[in-house]
Order: sequence, then C-alpha cells, then structure tokens
Amino acid sequence: MQWINQIADDVIARHPEGEILIESGGTPSGTYHIGHMREMVTADAILLELRRRGRKARHIYFVDDFDGLRKIPVNVPPEFEKYLGYPLCDVPAPDGSDQSYADYFLQTLVDGCKALGIEVEYIRAHKKYREGFYVPAIERSLERIDSARHSLETVAGRKLDENWSPIQVLENGRLKKRKFIGIDTAQKTIQYEDVKGDSRIVSYARGEVKLDWRLDWPGRWWLQSVHVEPSGRDHMTKGSSYDTGVQIVRDVYEAEPPYPVSYDFINMVGDTKKMSASKGTGLDAVEGSKIMPPEVVRYFILKAPPLKRLYFDPVNGVVQLMDEFAAFAAQSDRSESEQQLWYLATRGNDERRSVSRVPFSHLVASYQASLKNIDKTLDVIKRTEYADVAVSEEEVIKHELEFIDAWLEKRAPEDVKFNLKEELNINEFNDKERQYLLQLAEKIAQAPEGADGGWFHNVVYELKDSTELAPKELFTILYRAIIGKDSGPRAGWFLSILPREWLLKRLRLEV
Repeated sequence: MQWINQIADDVIARHPEGEILIESGGTPSGTYHIGHMREMVTADAILLELRRRGRKARHIYFVDDFDGLRKIPVNVPPEFEKYLGYPLCDVPAPDGSDQSYADYFLQTLVDGCKALGIEVEYIRAHKKYREGFYVPAIERSLERIDSARHSLETVAGRKLDENWSPIQVLENGRLKKRKFIGIDTAQKTIQYEDVKGDSRIVSYARGEVKLDWRLDWPGRWWLQSVHVEPSGRDHMTKGSSYDTGVQIVRDVYEAEPPYPVSYDFINMVGDTKKMSASKGTGLDAVEGSKIMPPEVVRYFILKAPPLKRLYFDPVNGVVQLMDEFAAFAAQSDRSESEQQLWYLATRGNDERRSVSRVPFSHLVASYQASLKNIDKTLDVIKRTEYADVAVSEEEVIKHELEFIDAWLEKRAPEDVKFNLKEELNINEFNDKERQYLLQLAEKIAQAPEGADGGWFHNVVYELKDSTELAPKELFTILYRAIIGKDSGPRAGWFLSILPREWLLKRLRLEV
C-alpha cells in the first residue's frame, strides 16, 4: 500500500518525536453519508499505520457546530428557514427532541464511526469559542488583518471589500458580517457597526465572535498543533481553503501547516456528482454500517489510493463487494501489501469476523428459503457443498446474516428478494403445467441421497420433451409454484436446499 506508506514516511520525517495529531472535521448540517466516512476511515488508517510503526498518534474530529445554518436539507421541515444564520448548536433538533440540530445530525457520524471501529475524539467548535480557546487566534487575526487580507487576495485571487474583516459577530442570535471598528484585548471585546450604523460591543472570549472559515481552519491548526489533515479534494485545489490556510497559518499565526492528505469523493454508481447531505443523495453512514460489515466498508475505502474516485452500488455492488472480500479473507498467501490492507481493514482484529467463505448470493437465497430463520439457514447450507464451512464458521455466518437481513430490507433489488409461497391456487396453472409439476415431483421423490444442484437442474431440463414446454417455461413454472414470481435463485441449487417433504407436497399441488 504505497499511498499510506508514503504518508507515514513523510509525517514521521517531519515529526520524528512526540505524539502525532491527526485532525478531520466537518459541519453537522445534514445526515452524514458513506462519502464522509472516507475521511474518517482514511484518518483512522493513518493512525493505525503510525502506531504500527511505534509512534503515538491521536485522531480528533473538529465538529463545526458553531457554523451558521445556511440551507435546509430535504429531510428537515421547511419551517426551519426561520433559523437560517443561527449557529447549528443553537438550532433545535428536527425531531423535536431536546438536543440541538448539530447533535442530532452528528449522531449519525458517531454511530457510523462506532460501527466501523474508528477511534476518534470529537471536539465541539461552539464549546471552544465559548470557553475562550479561540481568543489568541481572534486577536492575532485582527492584529494582522492586513496580512490576512493579502494572503486571501493573493492566493485565492479575489478582491476583498474595503470593510472586510476576518470575523463574524453574533447579533440577535444570528452570525452576521459587520464592519469591524476596534478591539480591546484587556476586556476581550470587539466594537463593530451594526446595519443601522450604530456602534455595538461584543465579547470574543464568550463566543460572541467567530472567525471566518478561511481563518478558522488555520487558526485551529495553530492552536492545536495539528500534524496531519485529511480533506476532500475540493478543499485542496489551487486557491482553495487549504492553499489560503497554508499562507495564513504562516503569515498570520507564524506556524507550519499540517501534512495534507487529499481524497476524492465516493459517488453512487450512475451519479456524476458527489453525495450530498443537504440533498439527501447517497447512502447514509448508519445504513452503510448495517448492510455491510465494518471490515468490508473499510476494505472498500482503503484498497484504492485516496485520490482515486470511488463508486458505490448499494444494490448489486454489495453482492460483488462481499464476495470479493470473502475471497480476500480466504487468501493464505497474501503479499506484504495485501497483509497491510488486511490489517487496516480489520483493525488488526481477526477474531471478530463477519464474512464467511459461503458466497453472498448463496447465503441470501438460503436465508430466504429458510424463512429468515438463522438456525434453519445453517441446516440448509450444511446440505450443500459448503457443509464444512457451515460447521467451522457457524458464528461468522450468523453474524453475516444480520447484515444480509438489513440489506434485504433496505437495498436488495426486487428480483433477489423472495418468500416461499404460503398458499397455492392450482387454478393458476393449466393442465400442461400441472402435469409437468407432477412429473417433476415423481422424479425428485426418487432423488439419490446427497443429490446436488446439478442433479436437480438436469432433472428439470430432461422434462422438456415429455411436457412439450420450452426450457424457459420449465423454470418459470417452478418459480411461480414455489415463490410466486417468474424468476428466482439458480433453480437446481434452490430445489436442492428446500425441505424435501415440503417441495414434494408443493409440486404435487397439495394445497
């Protein structure tokens, strides 16, 4: 894994001694999705690699909950427009609970990280502002306002208004850009001019003043001594917030910027745009952790370099990804790079496995054929070529079925989902179809012990001449009788795993 080795090499060379601080961060303005988890998983992987090399390291997530509410997400009532401009920490939760808007949405990230085993400490911006943590950065920014202006105009290539200042003030509950007049460092107050031209005074030690984003980010680098900062590629393009942050942290705060780790987005398959929390596009972090085991999500994110765009398919892609990971897990001769990926995907824990060597599609069909009963599913698998796996990996399979159950409920395509048909109406079948089912029942009644899917498939196919039915019809009729659909799992294998007495009764059209 060249990409993570390069990061670790560079960071250790920059900081040969002491604890290394990795910072990620974001605004809890909407539901966190799997795209956000790329930053968290990447940061966690860097943490693990540094520790594997004997270095102390810590990962913090800076929650920008002091940012103002800018727009209303699709899953928030439209009447929340009345809170536009209010700090997210001061907006009520959309569900009517006593928590804040910020806490409500942050919980989706906390739950997602917990599910993925990510080790992270959450730092709340509003608490930092209100306890005076940002005082040195606010004072330095205003003392060197000309340097801040020059950095922004030079690097970002834009002309700032003559009344520009690097701060916003809290006025009547909302964050506002106002004309800065002066600062009293003894009293920790700022004087500004309101929209009517009147002079007002606010305290910057009690959270009544906030730095603009492009000053806030480098300010926290300086105040916290951040060493590594993963961030989306949109923040890392020429003239963007990271570029201006580098210049500002050097010119205004007289410090060095953290080592940048740029990553590309995760798009849903078929979508040309990145996932959006406000638009509700994408797969939310909690759902992602329910339909796939943590090691599979981590594997999906970490197997490619951060700058490679990833595409996620929560429908058919989950099947492919689970089977791909199962094959990877079964490898006994992994290369050094593959072993490193395995370590980072599992966080070095081989004991709590969630993916068995039974193919995902096989488990999906077996689980549904067993009416979603876990013990019966294991009995079904023990009658297949995976009998030895069902015995040796019983607990793993049980755990994997929990994710399969969630996937079937939330994301599985309709052509994969089925239930055994509880009742049968023989009038749904004509005479030729009924005769075919009876003939098939007689053949299956004579099946040898241990007959596999191939045997059952051949038996069905052999009846094409005696029944004068097309091959496709032979299977369609079967599916209609058993699951009430025109298609389903591989027919031969499916017939082989069904309880024999039940199957014979159904084929004989015994209502």
